[in-house]
Amino acid sequence: MKTNSLLSALVGTSLAAIGIAGCTASGQVDNSSSKEILPVTKLITKDTILLHEYVTDIQAVRNVEIRARVSGYLDKILVDEGKEVKKGQPLFQINDAEYKSELMKAKAALTSATAEAKTDELELERVKLLVEKKVISKTELEVAKAKLAVANARIEEARSAYANAELKLSYTFIRAPFDGIIDRIPLKTGSLIDEGALLTTVSDINAVYAYFHVSENEYLQYIKTKLSGANPNSANIKLILADGTNYEQKGKIETMEGEFDESTGSIAFRAHFPNPEKILKHGSTGKVRLANDVDNALMVPQKAVFEIQDKNYVYVVDGNNKVKMKEFKPKTRFSHFYIVDSGLQAGDKVVYEGIQNIREGSQIVPEFIAMDSLLTTTHGK
Repeated sequence: MKTNSLLSALVGTSLAAIGIAGCTASGQVDNSSSKEILPVTKLITKDTILLHEYVTDIQAVRNVEIRARVSGYLDKILVDEGKEVKKGQPLFQINDAEYKSELMKAKAALTSATAEAKTDELELERVKLLVEKKVISKTELEVAKAKLAVANARIEEARSAYANAELKLSYTFIRAPFDGIIDRIPLKTGSLIDEGALLTTVSDINAVYAYFHVSENEYLQYIKTKLSGANPNSANIKLILADGTNYEQKGKIETMEGEFDESTGSIAFRAHFPNPEKILKHGSTGKVRLANDVDNALMVPQKAVFEIQDKNYVYVVDGNNKVKMKEFKPKTRFSHFYIVDSGLQAGDKVVYEGIQNIREGSQIVPEFIAMDSLLTTTHGK
């Protein structure tokens, strides 16, 4: 009996010891597992190119409406829609019978006025001779001179009418004002058109203008960069077509508007793009991409940032692997990063992901990720 009691006591003691040890070990595991394993990155400064994209409106360098300058029936359409034309090439023919008649009438009136003036001129010479011989008074001479002046005035009037009739006749034959491409032709042969009726539009698209609006802040950054001469290519931009592909020709900012739009707080820039293949059309859309060089930019991943009452924060990890909220002021955002203006510095370790699972003062197990790898991965996308 004594042996059995002693054995039972030893077993109970052993089990109790094992139980205590188990609790201790279990407690340690629990403490370790309570710490989040989170990716952490160290902030660095890096020279980078800051890209801004803006919606753009593309317009032909020259885009002119072709309108009828005289009324009449449209006799001929000498070009098709979408075709290239050369300067001076015939486009339309309006029936000219009426205008030819008016020209002939004006020509006859000019001939008649010229003949009358010739007669009055001869009469003046005759009257001069008679006055010299004192056959008639000088009053007759003044009357003859006045008649000749009236006749000469009629010549000028007839000549003006003739020139006007000739000009109107020329308007019946409509030519291209410059090299370009014909737009839609709304009227058909035989249509009765009024003066001022739209016949078509001609666009010169050997080059195009791209108009886009930038904020006042971005405008000031561009001007400062341009004046400093730090980025000689700051005026060069790229065009992204509507299908997302890059336009192969580079553009250049030429000018900008003289004042800001009060309703939007933006100002319009105009860029010039060569268009040798005629890919871009008047009225096309797309985006322009403007690049600015930024030296020693301190960047923080967008995933690491959270907002509270319109302020930006990150979780900074200290030497004891505890996290602390830290506010910072971003200068701008590009891709998946913020460029820091103030509040953070190179060497700060910030939690990259999982910020929604931690609180101020939490202790974590950091898993370090190099910032260079994040930049490479992001730009690779």
